[in-house]
Amino acid sequence: MTLRVDVLTLFPEAIANYASTSVLGRARERGLWELHLHDFRDATTDAHRSVDDTPFGGGAGMVLRAEPIIATLEAVPDLARPVIALTPSGRVFEHAVALELAARPGFTLLSGRYEGFDQRVLDSVVDEEISLGDFVLAGGELAVLCVIEAVVRLIPGALGNDESSHDESFSDGLLEYPQYTKPAEVRGRHVPDVLLSGDHARIERWRRAQSLARTIERRRDLIERRGGLSAEDQALLAEFPSAEGAEQSG
Repeated sequence: MTLRVDVLTLFPEAIANYASTSVLGRARERGLWELHLHDFRDATTDAHRSVDDTPFGGGAGMVLRAEPIIATLEAVPDLARPVIALTPSGRVFEHAVALELAARPGFTLLSGRYEGFDQRVLDSVVDEEISLGDFVLAGGELAVLCVIEAVVRLIPGALGNDESSHDESFSDGLLEYPQYTKPAEVRGRHVPDVLLSGDHARIERWRRAQSLARTIERRRDLIERRGGLSAEDQALLAEFPSAEGAEQSG
């Protein structure tokens, strides 16, 4: 099954350029996903192709008009569902949301600009709102690309090694363990001995302990979300007491 992603944006070239590179570009070449771009400026009827106007009630900035966006959505008979608007008030985009979207046959992302969308767009044609976090961007194109890349890399075959997507930050509700590569010593800093031991079972336990300790130190909320530390988790931290942040395991 090929994942279909539709994007409504005022800057389709920005999406197209990035989507042709690296992981996204290779995955498209393999037929794992397809991108359909729609410039909602094409649905305007005035000479200036206006997509925004001043807000009713006054206030700074401009608001994206409802009609061009609604008309664009209506003009695509095979539009992928759900339709998701990138807004500051949406559900926070996390790994679990990326997994949800990767399991679908497709979805549509609506990229905003200016002061956002006329509320009637959100009320009438949008199925869901998603936010990348508590910050503001000039436009939604970067947010759209973040969502697409996070989802596409979860499709089997999108990465050179499918294990990579199962063995990284947030895949198990934890931050990823630290990574090392050659040489074994860099300016007096050495790779941990356990990684050079050849004992793969011990390496796996060490990595798990590092993930736990790093998450405790940096994102304790993720530990709490998992219901705290299990007896197995505590045993791993005891086995590797020098793991990052282990002294804070409580």
